[in-house]
Amino acid sequence: MTKIKFGTDGWRAIIAEEFTVDNVARVSVASGNWVNQRFPKDAAIVVGHDCRFAGELFAHTTAKVFISQGIKVYLAKGFVSTPMVSLGALRLKASLGVILTASHNPPSYNGYKLKGHYGGPLIPEHVQEVEDMIPAVHGLDLASIDLKKAEKDGLLEYVDLETMYVEHVEKNFDLEAIRKSGLRLGYDAMYGAGQNVIPRILPATTLLHCVNDPSFKGQAPEPIHKNLIEFSELIKKGGIDCGLATDGDADRIGLYNSKGEFVDSHHIILLLIHYLVKYKKFSGKVVVAVSTTPKVEKMCKHYGLEYQVVKIGFKWICGIMINEDVLLGGEESGGIAIKGHIPERDGIWMGLTIWEYMAKSGKKLEELIEEVYAIVGAFSYDRNDLHITEALKEEVLAKCNSGSLTKFGELEVRRLETIDGWKYHFDNDQWLMIRASGTEPVLRTYAESNSLENARKILAACKTAIGA
Repeated sequence: MTKIKFGTDGWRAIIAEEFTVDNVARVSVASGNWVNQRFPKDAAIVVGHDCRFAGELFAHTTAKVFISQGIKVYLAKGFVSTPMVSLGALRLKASLGVILTASHNPPSYNGYKLKGHYGGPLIPEHVQEVEDMIPAVHGLDLASIDLKKAEKDGLLEYVDLETMYVEHVEKNFDLEAIRKSGLRLGYDAMYGAGQNVIPRILPATTLLHCVNDPSFKGQAPEPIHKNLIEFSELIKKGGIDCGLATDGDADRIGLYNSKGEFVDSHHIILLLIHYLVKYKKFSGKVVVAVSTTPKVEKMCKHYGLEYQVVKIGFKWICGIMINEDVLLGGEESGGIAIKGHIPERDGIWMGLTIWEYMAKSGKKLEELIEEVYAIVGAFSYDRNDLHITEALKEEVLAKCNSGSLTKFGELEVRRLETIDGWKYHFDNDQWLMIRASGTEPVLRTYAESNSLENARKILAACKTAIGA
């Protein structure tokens, strides 16, 4: 029996090794039992899959399990993004949403994410309850469960979640302003599940990798610069004012300016707060993961907004969003949610917000970033994922735990945050963070300084200090 554990965001495993029909059925048995306990009347679950290999097979397996438990299933037509399933759970008044996706992981992976009835990640304690209920065997004859019969009996209904999402976008953005602005826009779907949305709403957009290819051409669909070189080069050739990229399930954002330079999530978060408060007159609390720039706190002080730092994993942010008045929740990894939508990361929604900001202001992205710098000061950020042995990883974590790391190169540690990993603060708003990945044999290191060169010097000093 494989022990199934939910990580930072769902359960993920390699297809045909641990991610099998039987293991998906086991997780589904637990999810269905949890729903039947929590929602004994009118239990319903929205199920969808992204563009990964055998997505439909795993979605059908999941649906069959729920049907066997007497739960109404809303099954997405075709592949869908994670925000589409979350929106569907809210709109269809479902008890739960399930999306079969491994998000930004390499193509050999698939995964299983749980979404609450409120349209965002299931909160950590509820995820734990589901995990604790996963049986050793599912005990079902899956072949005997007939989806056609379930549809006739009213236990299965096919839903067009993509159209539901597109209509939601059309109601909430001034798309006409974007279309008439003369902005030349680019979109790289990374072969992911967001690939149909932008062509539907902004057909003049220059598109890249907007076709269905479960292999992702061998590339992990994570919207970071090293994975988006082709997109960056396309923008550099000229003719594109701003480029948007989204990951495999379209909940993370990557952004490029007109020079083909990558704009990281820290800058995107600051741009969004500035636009929402100054121009749209929104208010509310800002909640960010600990790996996010401290410049966000400066921006919040400037606008008199409450500010809170939480662990990494959007589920922690969502837990606050569903109970408090939150303007923005964001993470370093490109997962951001804002007021006026669902409490869920959504790369397309964030991209459209930036494009609307550009269209309404008549300014370039570079000029809008200068507006942000006028408030918080200029900065650069970089990240280095160290693929090291488990033994060395444990050695490094022990070193961090012992408190023996007090200096990195010339920089002395002035303050240490240990909300999730180790965040070392130096003079002049510079910092370094070390954290072990929850899903891979990787040590993540993050750094910020006044220039990219200096941020990279901090990362190099970190490697030396930890012996990686």
